[in-house]
Amino acid sequence: MSVNTGAPGARGSLRARAINGSLTRVANPTFNITKLGSPQMVRALRPMVNQALNLASPVPTGTLTETVRSRAGGGEVRGEWVWGPGVGQRRVADTGVIYYLHGSGYVICSPRTHRGLVSRLSRRTDRVAFSLDYRLAPRHQFPAAGDDTVRGYEWLLDQGYRAENIVVAGDSAGGHLAMDLLASNQAASRPQPRAMVLFSPLMDPTFGLAMAREARGLKDPIITARAGQHFLNMYTGGQPADHPRMTVRLRPTGDLPPTLIQVGAREVMADDAHFLHAALVAAGADSQLQAWPDQGHVFQMFPMLTPESRHAVSEAARFLRSVA
Repeated sequence: MSVNTGAPGARGSLRARAINGSLTRVANPTFNITKLGSPQMVRALRPMVNQALNLASPVPTGTLTETVRSRAGGGEVRGEWVWGPGVGQRRVADTGVIYYLHGSGYVICSPRTHRGLVSRLSRRTDRVAFSLDYRLAPRHQFPAAGDDTVRGYEWLLDQGYRAENIVVAGDSAGGHLAMDLLASNQAASRPQPRAMVLFSPLMDPTFGLAMAREARGLKDPIITARAGQHFLNMYTGGQPADHPRMTVRLRPTGDLPPTLIQVGAREVMADDAHFLHAALVAAGADSQLQAWPDQGHVFQMFPMLTPESRHAVSEAARFLRSVA
């Protein structure tokens, strides 16, 4: 168990602080219009978000990808294989694989928007990644994304990957899906993955922790708690917030994977990350939490914006290499 700031000094870089000011003026209002919007507005927002993320999170030259569409487990597994620059194009059972669950608020983004981040993580760990293209709300509501996540994990096992060679990584809603996967593995007596890395994970489906932060004047430069809650409500479709697959409670079974959680110290999910870290420790897992000063939500995606982004991904890769 450990908690640290993840970066030297009490403040982030000057560049990060300047970027936060710009994002507060531009990105924050863009996302917040959805809190009163309709599902049609969210669908219209997707191309704009996709374009912005593709520009701000470029894919490294030399990245290779392969689209996956496969019938499995009574449904379909969709996604893409990603090989970072210099990573051998191999998929065999005795090599490691990153199972990546992208963030989305359950309504936006895709493996394409996160390809740059996944490629960088692949390159720094020298292993292939499978980035899951799970179904999104409002068309596909709870528990579609969670079911897709479990199906994707089972599919990797069916491909010959052993659980001890699978590491799970995810951001934001993807972190919530990762925790649901661990709980589902416990319920089904499936083997757990070898390790886990989570960037700015969602843990509180009520967004009460995030709203309490905002009430204390701690605001994310990109998105508000109300906007995040609005996205999540499109996914839950009226399901109670205390549904077991939304609250995600783990039993202390002794097989939970070592986990690294990274979060921006000023972001909307900061208290969720601390809550999740405490829950993992209480369940007997080896959990490390890094809170990076002056960083916003999933800052690891944006190496062109802040130096902390590159450093954090390197830290995540170092952790995975040390435990897997």
